[in-house]
Amino acid sequence: MTTMMTAASNSAKLADQLVIDLERRVLSGELPPGSRFPSEKAVVDSTGVSRTVVREAFARMSAKGLLVSRRGSGAYVAESARYQAFQITPDELSEIDDVHRLFEMRTPLEEEMAGLAAARRDDGDLDAMDAAIAALIASENVDVAVNADTAFHAAIAGATRNDYFVRFTEFLGVRLVPPRTVYLRNSDGVPREEYIRAIADDHAAIFAAIRKRDPAAARNAARAHMYKSMERHELIRGAFEAEDRTQI
Repeated sequence: MTTMMTAASNSAKLADQLVIDLERRVLSGELPPGSRFPSEKAVVDSTGVSRTVVREAFARMSAKGLLVSRRGSGAYVAESARYQAFQITPDELSEIDDVHRLFEMRTPLEEEMAGLAAARRDDGDLDAMDAAIAALIASENVDVAVNADTAFHAAIAGATRNDYFVRFTEFLGVRLVPPRTVYLRNSDGVPREEYIRAIADDHAAIFAAIRKRDPAAARNAARAHMYKSMERHELIRGAFEAEDRTQI
């Protein structure tokens, strides 16, 4: 039984990796929409995996809307593949450098949200931000701290009065949970409480500017928070990479 379970687990991991590779080839344009997909045999020969793994990967690609089968003709890249929704998968956040790239993308987003929030916020938004900061400071475990961190940024997004910011922030929040979890643990001799206090201080600076209805100051505080977050993640690079190894 154990041997069978191990084999199934290995096959699933191989299929996961194959899907990632095939999806990258499609979304990068290497396999453009409408082009013929490599045959099962070609993939088996080029990767060394079994036909079972290839068929599983093809089934997943089909479920994602990236592959379509034509009876008697084979498999083709779906014409709609170029319009696939933007994604960031957990596998793409397996290294600190990947997280840094995500922070680089988030920085202008967070800046603009903070500026708009300062101009458009109401008392309810301020209450939500204040409560999130208080919850972060009072947190006694990682899950509570992560939720409080996420709630603060969600409150800023809500204060912009732009639903697209809200939805995109929700999307990013889910993807940042693994890095935040490692980030908020004790590592390199730095107590978790110090990390939490540093984050809370950053949040408080953004909050103060938003409360004063000062868009420029809010943008500056948000940008500083992103830069400091990158620096803090760099300090725990070793712990982050060790965490990643335990999940392999």
